[in-house]
Amino acid sequence: MGTTDTTESTTPATEEVGWETKVRYFLNNDLVRSSPYWGIPFLLMGIAVYGGIGFNTAISLTDARGLQSPDYTNLDFEMYTQVFESSAFLSAAQNNLVLLVVFTTVCLLLGLFLAVLLDQGIRHENTVQTIYLLPMALSFVITAQVWLWLYNYDVGLMNIITRGIGIGPVDWIGNPSIALGSVIFALIWQFSGYTMVVYLAGLRSLPDDQFEAARVDGASTLTTYIKIIIPQLKEASVSAAVVLMVFALKAFTFLYSLTGRYRPPNGTDILATLMVRQAFKLGKWAYSAAIATYLLILALGVIAPYLYYQYRQGSL
Repeated sequence: MGTTDTTESTTPATEEVGWETKVRYFLNNDLVRSSPYWGIPFLLMGIAVYGGIGFNTAISLTDARGLQSPDYTNLDFEMYTQVFESSAFLSAAQNNLVLLVVFTTVCLLLGLFLAVLLDQGIRHENTVQTIYLLPMALSFVITAQVWLWLYNYDVGLMNIITRGIGIGPVDWIGNPSIALGSVIFALIWQFSGYTMVVYLAGLRSLPDDQFEAARVDGASTLTTYIKIIIPQLKEASVSAAVVLMVFALKAFTFLYSLTGRYRPPNGTDILATLMVRQAFKLGKWAYSAAIATYLLILALGVIAPYLYYQYRQGSL
């Protein structure tokens, strides 16, 4: 009987100690202890980013115009249908894809070419790197104003050159057939230095043994780079390509600063500029929100494969 009393009296104490241990373990967890530092920023980001995405999606399902309160009682996908059937949207989406592909491809190729040249150990290498990388430090607005002057029809440097070689002045921004190409050229000027630095870092991380082995086998410098060195720059290529494509999707500031005086822009409209004009010039908030959703899907189409690639590589 005494043994039974002892067992009954110690069982609750054991359970109580177990519960306290679990609570103490939870409170001492690194994630919980660090929550005052990451919790508030995480909450604010969730409200500002994901809350904004949710609100934009809700607006796109209404027929809201201007500053009137949206009617959430009759939600449908009519705006998405109207947007997708619009010639202005299809033209802007096409320009977006052209900008994305041409800008990214040329920047990668030009950056790789410059990185290979610098990897040969040229004189004043640091100075050359600084010169090519300097445009990357400029904001889109400053770059746009610089090229707005360079493309000036009367006194721009580009037209001074074309007059000198007998072609005559060219309306670089006003001519719809070449306006998008002029925009892409200016963006390549700004970002090719970035890809050069990324590739140069990749080249400098490779062991010198590979070059020595290729020389012993009688391979030329060009063959060594094409068949041995460049294939090993896959990681650098993927990382640089994603950054460039994201910048291409964020080119609204540059395009608006460079072509903003055209209403609508002359052959350079992309989804971002079309979205802003539909919202703030025409008051079509629901229509603009639907364009923003399409733009989000395009951005996810760029980011999602990269994240999956990083996950497969074990980097996430």
